[in-house]
Amino acid sequence: MSVLSVPVGFGSTGESWEDLIGEAISLRRHLHRYPELTWQEEETALFIRKCLDLLDIPWRECARTGTVAILAKDAPGRHIALRGDIDALPIPEKGQHDWVSTRDGKMHACGHDGHTATLLAAGAWLKQHEDKLPGPVTLLFQPAEEGGHGAKAMIEDGALEGVDVVFGWHNWPAIPFDHAVCPDGPVMAGNATFRITLGGVGGHASQPESCRDPVLAASAITLNLQQIVSRRLPPQHEAVVSVTSIEAPSLATVIPEKAVIGGSIRFARSADRDVIFGLIDEIASDTARSYGVEATVEPFTRYDATVNHPAAAAEMREALAEELGEPWQAAIPLPIMASEDFSYYLQARPGAFALIGADDGAGHAHPCHSPYYDFNDRLIPVVARLYARLAGVPLTGTSDSPSSRAQAEA
Repeated sequence: MSVLSVPVGFGSTGESWEDLIGEAISLRRHLHRYPELTWQEEETALFIRKCLDLLDIPWRECARTGTVAILAKDAPGRHIALRGDIDALPIPEKGQHDWVSTRDGKMHACGHDGHTATLLAAGAWLKQHEDKLPGPVTLLFQPAEEGGHGAKAMIEDGALEGVDVVFGWHNWPAIPFDHAVCPDGPVMAGNATFRITLGGVGGHASQPESCRDPVLAASAITLNLQQIVSRRLPPQHEAVVSVTSIEAPSLATVIPEKAVIGGSIRFARSADRDVIFGLIDEIASDTARSYGVEATVEPFTRYDATVNHPAAAAEMREALAEELGEPWQAAIPLPIMASEDFSYYLQARPGAFALIGADDGAGHAHPCHSPYYDFNDRLIPVVARLYARLAGVPLTGTSDSPSSRAQAEA
């Protein structure tokens, strides 16, 4: 039996907003204790589906550990989809809070526990006001965002069937709380990786002239790859090329036969990925040849850039302004060079994705994927209200809305 237990009465009819948010925070912390990795989210999926059953929201399995739920399916208006990702990361947790991971080497280091709890809270509130929804609302509980192409699998399994527009978000510790970004165009970069295998001739370190040193070639290739962004791409094109590893195990007195270079690229324009891969191959092959070794370059595609559609982004910005209050737009360089598989949804449908600030000065500045990271629970009511507004049932007068906070501060 799953260790993830669902609270009795979650989202009960007539339950107050404050009580609902309190339960959602408890759900989030419970999920945090029991993380599951990409494509292993069996208990998490069962937990979500039990919550939906309690809410009387119909759902279906999608992409095995994913879940698609729908509200007001016969409403005549625009059909929107709202997404929350559910998987954790293979990172040992080092935080000290009461709800740390109980599973060695695994933790919710990116806040997907919070994204899941927020979508459940929004779903609970929308269910209470289902008769007021102008159109259908699909809730996407997506597995395998962390490199597993879960969004692609969800789409292939019909998750966006009938959907007109899709919205998503990610908590972002580098942005102050009550601030966000949601630009037209790229909001997060695409990513890919590469591996360069260098084959030389090994031998004694005292006789380098008898060898063809792959370590020396790897060093030269590493330096030469830095010209791609600075000299081979237009300066208006945001891109990163990072060599992240050089492996050439050997003894101190032995020149090895092989070295392997690993690295990552980031790009705001998907067309630049192929250009960068071509330049990596050209530079690695030509540089290796000059050192008398052979290079084999292997490119690995991952995610495309997450590119907002202007009309949907404008709608989301308007909702963010209503929920966060002015000034809400964070002054950070865009696109963020991290990546998201929400890009698949935005390739399939119009939509928008926002990065919403988590740093409230109370320990929520640790970056995503840090072993000290913890989701800021104050985001749950903020984004649940945002989702309700996008769905057409805005909340007013709640105790943590911008107007209520302003009144309390006054």
